[in-house]
Amino acid sequence: MDLQFKKINSLLSEKRIKLHLFEPSNRKIWTVVGMDKEYWFDPDLDFCSCPGYYFNNECYHLDFFPLAKSKNQVEVTTFSDDEYESFIGGLLSEL
Repeated sequence: MDLQFKKINSLLSEKRIKLHLFEPSNRKIWTVVGMDKEYWFDPDLDFCSCPGYYFNNECYHLDFFPLAKSKNQVEVTTFSDDEYESFIGGLLSEL
C-alpha cells in the first residue's frame, strides 16, 4: 500500500478532519490532525497551515475534504461562544 493511500485512508477512517462549532453564533473553525500536530484549515479560502501547503501550495487535507464531508467522516465538536477566544488563542500558539 503506498504512503499517499495510507495517509488518505487514515484521514478519513480516523475522522482527523474536525469541525469546531461555536454556539449560539454558529462560528466554525476547521482543523485537521496531521502526523505531528493539528493544523488550521479553511476549505472556503482553500487554505491549510500544514507544511505541504506552505512549501508547495499542495495539501491533501484540502483535496480530500469534500470526500470526508460527503461520507460523514468529519468529527464535530460543539463549544460555547464563551470558549471561542481561548480556543483561537490555543490554536494560534500551535502555529
